[in-house]
Amino acid sequence: MALKSTIHRIELSIADIDRGYYHDHPLTLARHPSETEERMMVRLLAFAMHADPALAFGAGLSDVEEPDLWLRDDTGAIDRWIEVGLPDERRLRRACGRAVRVVAISYGRNAALWWRQNQQALSRLERLAVIELPAKATLELAALARRTMRVQANASEGLWWIGTEDGSVSIEPSLRKEALT
Repeated sequence: MALKSTIHRIELSIADIDRGYYHDHPLTLARHPSETEERMMVRLLAFAMHADPALAFGAGLSDVEEPDLWLRDDTGAIDRWIEVGLPDERRLRRACGRAVRVVAISYGRNAALWWRQNQQALSRLERLAVIELPAKATLELAALARRTMRVQANASEGLWWIGTEDGSVSIEPSLRKEALT
């Protein structure tokens, strides 16, 4: 018998001073049986970091042809493709051929190693931005995961503060590579 995804209902309030974005998003997040709470919460943080009324979660681990998040314009063209984790260089290259802008958000204890191994190849992808999250912070973020959550995400001067009724985490993403387009 196949395991089903776990559904998480989230009320996300974003106050992104850096972008001037202030909005509430009622979200339903499906966590694939093989997905960790850490990865799911990083996807939620990625949503907050790139929030837009049209930003949507992809099928994620259930469909290898879709990103973790994406933003499509009115014509259906992909404006932004967001990958979470340590994606394969070929996958990012293909994404750069399909989207105006691609963002890879790496996390975990192997993120720095992944960057060192892929830096040369990824540096040639003009549409790609690479962001690394501190491993300690993403583990703390995972500890906040609940099936039903009210989450406040605040950003100022590049620093993110994520709070729930169970606690809060401060996260300072590192920009490893900026997109040239």
